[in-house]
Amino acid sequence: MHRGNQTTISEFILLGLSDQVEKQKLLFALFLAMYLVTVAGNGLIILAIGFDTHLHTPMYLFLANLSLADMSSSSTSIPKMLANIQTKSQSISYSGCITQMYFSIVCTVANNFLLGVMAYDRFVAVCHPLNYTTIMRPALCTLLTVIPWVLSNAVALTHTLLLIQVVFCDSNTLPHFFCDLAPLLKLSCSDAAVSELVLLSVGLAVVTFPFAVILFSYICIIRDVLRISTLGGKWKAFSTCGSHLTVVLLFYGTIVGVYFFPSSTHPEDTDKIGAVLFTVVTPMLNPFIYSLRNKDVKGALRKLIHKRQDSSF
Repeated sequence: MHRGNQTTISEFILLGLSDQVEKQKLLFALFLAMYLVTVAGNGLIILAIGFDTHLHTPMYLFLANLSLADMSSSSTSIPKMLANIQTKSQSISYSGCITQMYFSIVCTVANNFLLGVMAYDRFVAVCHPLNYTTIMRPALCTLLTVIPWVLSNAVALTHTLLLIQVVFCDSNTLPHFFCDLAPLLKLSCSDAAVSELVLLSVGLAVVTFPFAVILFSYICIIRDVLRISTLGGKWKAFSTCGSHLTVVLLFYGTIVGVYFFPSSTHPEDTDKIGAVLFTVVTPMLNPFIYSLRNKDVKGALRKLIHKRQDSSF
């Protein structure tokens, strides 16, 4: 509740993805399955990297953090949505909504910056292979791992501190399945111009800076790969970037497809579609992309599974 004599709401109503009762069971089963696959896939990658000493390298350190961000991103929204469907309740407390929004921003921003860090790692590996261990020393790797989480928390805290100054009066219905910042600002009955300006400016910076790092890194990588005389050498150099490039295309392709070319027939569904892709679909697909295209990860997963099977007997 806010201070002063202004009346505010104590909870929000999440309308979810559909208001049709007959679709609720289907949505529950579908999202439960996708959530379990997401948690299992990303959890296995984190465990495999943690237990296999051969994967204790900068690239896999960043991958483990990306998996953690993906798993956490889904966990901020999907369990509450599933609980609401199961209990036939659409409410979420004010504090619960703010908390959900905070961690959703943290995970999304961290994911974005980690993709930029991983692009820089691939740039050093391909363009400066002889100096890789010198450049990607433990101190720098630790810094590159910590910075995305620090920046993401700073971004989330900025938005949260601005949002709690906003007054919500009679309208407390969110046409969404979780508490996202943009729909919350639309419910405000006070002046949210500052929050909206910060959302736009910070959002652009969060997207464009990592994307610029990724673009610069891959321009340099492609330039150096094309200089290699043999086809086998070109393939070997570029194959180390295949999984990361696929994830980058999936992530930024989603941004372009949803937010730059939204559906003209149902523009109100754009936020929902984007949120589902970012919080459910992409985190679910990333473990498959990295495990199917990376023999080191596949080998580590096989050893982890065999180790668990042996210990059960």
